[in-house]
Amino acid sequence: MEYHREIELRDGRRCVLRNGTAEDARAALDSFNLTHAETDYLLTYPDEGGLTVEGEAQYLRERTESGDEIEILAEIGGSVVGSAGIGCVGSKEKLRHRAEFGISIERAYWGLGIGRALVEACIECARAAGYAQLELEVVADNERALALYQREGFVEYGRNPRGFRSRKTGWQELVLMRLELDG
Repeated sequence: MEYHREIELRDGRRCVLRNGTAEDARAALDSFNLTHAETDYLLTYPDEGGLTVEGEAQYLRERTESGDEIEILAEIGGSVVGSAGIGCVGSKEKLRHRAEFGISIERAYWGLGIGRALVEACIECARAAGYAQLELEVVADNERALALYQREGFVEYGRNPRGFRSRKTGWQELVLMRLELDG
């Protein structure tokens, strides 16, 4: 799946949102590792990924060639500063209508409008791919992310009080959210 859009950030800089390609593998991996080290709200720690540049290149290539999955990079001045993507929850007929969503942005670029733009890009791509529902899980203490998702129309449908087990804080409650795309 391909995507390309340029936006103006709150500070006046330009940000390009585009699907990642195999050539972006090193930059995407470096940004992934940085974002996962900067916050305790993401699924993994940088040391658990086991990701390689070759593996990331293959992942980005597959997402670009896919008709229903994508990884979108946020790029400022030629540097990748974040990413977001959608993927099918499952290939079985009863699950194919559901996509899952994930996002990460380098801390130095928080509050500029990149998160909102990436969420909107993923919603647009999920609709274009024919999904009926977009889903995410967010740490309950991540108030900024919760507010963003609610503004974009996501609604809470449950909580998992032991969703994550953080190395730093112990149990983290996860809020399960979804957005109906066909209503």
